[in-house]
Amino acid sequence: MARRRVVNPATPRVAIMTDETGWHTGRLKKAFRARGVEARCVDLAECRIDTTWTPHGLAIPGFGRTLPDAVFVRGIAGGTFEQVTLRLGILHALRESGVPVYNDARAIERSVDKSMTSFLLHRYGVPTPATWAGESAAHAQRVLMRETAAGRQVVMKPLFGSQGKGLKKPGVRLPSLRRFSQVAYLQRFVDAGEPGFDWRVLVIGKQAVAAMKRVGGAGWIHNFARGAHCEPAELTPQLAQIAVRATQALGLDYAGVDLMPSRDGSPVVLEVNGVAAWRGLQSVTPVDIAALLVDDLLARKLPESRGALLLASGDGPR
Repeated sequence: MARRRVVNPATPRVAIMTDETGWHTGRLKKAFRARGVEARCVDLAECRIDTTWTPHGLAIPGFGRTLPDAVFVRGIAGGTFEQVTLRLGILHALRESGVPVYNDARAIERSVDKSMTSFLLHRYGVPTPATWAGESAAHAQRVLMRETAAGRQVVMKPLFGSQGKGLKKPGVRLPSLRRFSQVAYLQRFVDAGEPGFDWRVLVIGKQAVAAMKRVGGAGWIHNFARGAHCEPAELTPQLAQIAVRATQALGLDYAGVDLMPSRDGSPVVLEVNGVAAWRGLQSVTPVDIAALLVDDLLARKLPESRGALLLASGDGPR
């Protein structure tokens, strides 16, 4: 059972877990500083479990023998299976030590694994394309043939991956699973027409706060990193509701939800990003996204310190 830690309401300290510093961490640190919170960037690769490191058994650079009052997960560097497991283990250990983690490791694991994301979206009734995931190439080939015979296309994706890397639309023959770590993840293709686009909706807490369209890109792949350009998008009630439901299905505090219009125009969820970047979205929306993220963390994860800060400043929720 996690022990309850006492937070110093005067000077709460937050660790921003990231493998690189730059625009996002600068915005976050500025927002924390404006609210009287000390925030420092920490690389998970430099943290360690050390049972001789009293009293917590966790060594977090910059915090001595203490622990941060809260953790904001901005980035987890890739690496070997063992390295990534240990980094997530640090986040698990922080939660077990009573430190609020935003988003915590359990939710991040669900969002990183596309098969679990698809399973949870389907289970909670969130509209999402038909999906198949397994290790049998023979079964995947049968799915591909059946979908092709019905006049549909499928997209083959790496189970772990982002920014549109490694996506493939196979023909009638399944490509070798070696390129996909021996796992076949197939998702029914959703055609957004020409020029193609998808939506990115940012959810913070239980509220969708901003949306954009990602238009164009590398053919049918509409990622910002693949050349798509960002346009403002109306955050309709339908779009907002589906994005919030998707975020709650995975248990995330905040998320970037990727959606596309189905044939009847209603949105379907493709992916949910639990370590979402927002630079492109910030360029097309007037809301201060970093400020909203920080306010949500303080209000829901550190309510005692947030309340003390508000009373001291005479400010209220933004």
